Amino acid sequence: MKTELQNEHYWLQKLVGDWTYETEVMMEPDQPPEKATGTESVRSLKGLWILAEGQGEMPGCGTATTMVTLGYDPQKQRYVGTWIGSMMTHLWLYEGELDAAERVLTLNSEGPAMNGEGKMAKYKDAIEFKSDDHRVMTSHVLGDDGEWHKFMIANYQRKQ
Repeated sequence: MKTELQNEHYWLQKLVGDWTYETEVMMEPDQPPEKATGTESVRSLKGLWILAEGQGEMPGCGTATTMVTLGYDPQKQRYVGTWIGSMMTHLWLYEGELDAAERVLTLNSEGPAMNGEGKMAKYKDAIEFKSDDHRVMTSHVLGDDGEWHKFMIANYQRKQ
């Protein structure tokens, strides 16, 4: 069951390294964004997967630990992965694709709606490389109005 590395696997290796991040989270539409900082350490699993462990402040939750797995499934021709955090019990499943310019990886998921009503909502996270040492992740949720609403932006800087 040996898998040959694809170009998509090589793209994921750009994430490998140690990073610091600053986030802005829009908790309420009429309120200023809440800011938080943290670190993330990303390693490769034989070139097929990346494992990213984050530590930092999570607005509304205090200090949190997160873990992301990302890989590329040649049969699905899609990026796949997971996200878990120490502040919740939901396992987020990712599936997505890279844009034609190979700068933005958009990952789709479904998880608990932020309104606390127990419903599920659709989410998308876009990871964009601005340079080899700077990436931005923007998170959106699909609202009841059928529009995508940005609720978080995180700027990552590679540690030197």
